[in-house]
Amino acid sequence: MAMAAGDQSSQLQHVAVLAFPFGSHGLTIFKLMLKLSRASPNTRFSFLSTKKSNDSLFLASMAVADDLPANIKPYDIDDGVPMNHVSTENPLETVELFLKATPENYKRGLQTAVAETGRNISCLITDAFLTFAGEMAENMIVAWIPVFVAMPYNVSAHIYTDQIRQLLINGVDESSIVSVEDRTLDIIPGLSMMRISDLSDEILNGDSGDSLFSLMLSKVGRVLPKATLIVMNFYQQLYSKELLNDLKSKFPNLLNVGFLTQPSPPPPLPESDSDSTGCLLWLLDQQEPKSVVYIGFGTVATPPQHELVALAEALEDSRVPFLWSLRDDRIEQLPENFVERSSGHGKIVSRAPQTQVLGHGSVGVFVTHCGANSVFESVANGVPMICRPFFGDHRMNGRVVEEVWGIGVKVEGMVFTKSGVLKSLDLIFGHDKGKLMRENVQLIKQIAMEAAGPGASASRDFNTLLEKISMF
Repeated sequence: MAMAAGDQSSQLQHVAVLAFPFGSHGLTIFKLMLKLSRASPNTRFSFLSTKKSNDSLFLASMAVADDLPANIKPYDIDDGVPMNHVSTENPLETVELFLKATPENYKRGLQTAVAETGRNISCLITDAFLTFAGEMAENMIVAWIPVFVAMPYNVSAHIYTDQIRQLLINGVDESSIVSVEDRTLDIIPGLSMMRISDLSDEILNGDSGDSLFSLMLSKVGRVLPKATLIVMNFYQQLYSKELLNDLKSKFPNLLNVGFLTQPSPPPPLPESDSDSTGCLLWLLDQQEPKSVVYIGFGTVATPPQHELVALAEALEDSRVPFLWSLRDDRIEQLPENFVERSSGHGKIVSRAPQTQVLGHGSVGVFVTHCGANSVFESVANGVPMICRPFFGDHRMNGRVVEEVWGIGVKVEGMVFTKSGVLKSLDLIFGHDKGKLMRENVQLIKQIAMEAAGPGASASRDFNTLLEKISMF
């Protein structure tokens, strides 16, 4: 990857951005790269991800912008999926196959980017889940900047994985009435409200060797000291004091640049007839303010059929207006004739422009899987949530939404049942608790807006990141 000594082009900044192409991880780091590339037009940005991820991200970006900055270019890397492979329903299957191809697929992509641009890599900005990137940067003698998509609560749990696993091994005193799953994480600064049952399987498994994903994530706490800077998809003002102090004491180079997939304040909505999905036109022309239930589970999480049926039955009984983003292949799993029967008060689409939908005044609650970006987008638009966590950081995020911030509720038993969904809807729309949630989410939205303002903390941290990149 080295170039001839004395080549002047080697003095120009060339930032390689390594995405983790699953869920909303790729979108988050892509949005950061776009912001950096526009603020630093003389810096070259090479974006490394799978072809499927690159096609989706770049095409979607071009659909909402006349053009992309000229100083960025995507590079497709091997996804590790064998030819003619038949996929299963396990969402981690493609992750495991991808990780078997790493880090060699990224190394080949970097070599191609250097050869094409004539510029040496000056800095690696990577998804923080790619823990091998610290060693890559060390070998290349360049700066390493990991980016966390998750909430800092989840980041802290990854950092304290070894202590958590020791807590599990030790268990609890036999005389205690508290089960291991219900035990709170008091040993970790800022996580006293969390329970062991909130943790992801990857944290609980640690480096047990059960999966490459668990093994990779078990190294987060050990490799972060190698980082030049650490970027958080969060606002400093939204931390608990104890959590912020603990992370800052460990990583003084921590930068909180705000919600990366959702600007604050949200931009004005486009004309409703410009939305090809028809969502905005339906919301704008037919619905009352704060009356619509928006349902969306991201790109990976999908409830099993019996839960889809329960959710549909609750929506039909409640008669609340709803907008449901649901893949075409799952619509057939809904109750017979549900789509026709609910057409007067509901709309089902295969894809919704989520940030724009949440920004519409007709939306009164967001039924979500509680992925970090979905939570942030709901907060940025002042919409309370009904949470049905699935995996990963979802349960911790749900705990923050319900108990730390008080801006939503987890469904009863954390699975969709008809009665449980009806209770949640009644709580949001018909009780004083729901009114308080709406007030709380507006307060947190205001905190985020102020933190994102000119000269405020998120802007200062972004400018620090920009300045450091230009110096490497």
